[in-house]
Amino acid sequence: MWDYTKSVMDHFSNPRNVGKIENANGVGEVGSLACGDALKLYLKIDPATGKIEEARFQTFGCASAIASASALTEMVKGMSLEEAEKITNDDIARFLGGLPEQKMHCSVMGREALEAAIANFKGEKIEEHQDAQVICKCFWVDEHKLREVITENKLKTVEEVTHYTKAGGGCGGCVPDIKRILDDINGKAAESSPAAKPQMTNLQRIKLVTTTIETKIAPMLRQDGGDIELVDIDGFEVFVKLRGACAGCPGARATLQNIVQETLRREVDEAITITEVTK
Repeated sequence: MWDYTKSVMDHFSNPRNVGKIENANGVGEVGSLACGDALKLYLKIDPATGKIEEARFQTFGCASAIASASALTEMVKGMSLEEAEKITNDDIARFLGGLPEQKMHCSVMGREALEAAIANFKGEKIEEHQDAQVICKCFWVDEHKLREVITENKLKTVEEVTHYTKAGGGCGGCVPDIKRILDDINGKAAESSPAAKPQMTNLQRIKLVTTTIETKIAPMLRQDGGDIELVDIDGFEVFVKLRGACAGCPGARATLQNIVQETLRREVDEAITITEVTK
């Protein structure tokens, strides 16, 4: 499992400010369910003072995504808009005592949601950069976002870019373009990740998914009276059925996201998503 700090685990297990604000006057939504992470941030801002009176969130994602969103809502409450606008993804990570580098994209998503919510309050539109070239088609990351994140976080390697944006964590076809952008920004040849996993064939991926479920995931679930069945694999989408105590459990979604999907992403590929089969 990931080496999470106590603060991350606390904000994941006991997230603060979950839910929506019915009369929110600043709402920011980022991410994509298709890519495995999505966050909607609600702010209630005093128009007279510009103070953030309340902040809540709804999210679909891993433990780091939940913890980052929870931390962000705690950070911004009581802040002025000017103060909130200065929050960086590193600030969110530091508030949590640090995040695994592979999970820094969760803090980036939090910063982007805050930026979108403040823009919504001001009646501004976030510049979408529709003319920006999509570099990573697995996670739909365009060149503008890559340049912004690389510059803000002083990233030097392809591996770091993947950790902060997910770009390059799927098929790997965009790695040359990521290196080109790194070279352009840093003015020198970007380092390739020595730890980058070699691209697998579909057959290799299917075999590794099957083995990981049988040897690592299923034994964990059986300890609590549950079980899991692999139903199908379509590219990077894995279809599973929960069995035993896990079937119909209120915590089934958390089990799928934070145990099944997290383990497969760590052991097999960051691009993997989990779909539950209930029939």
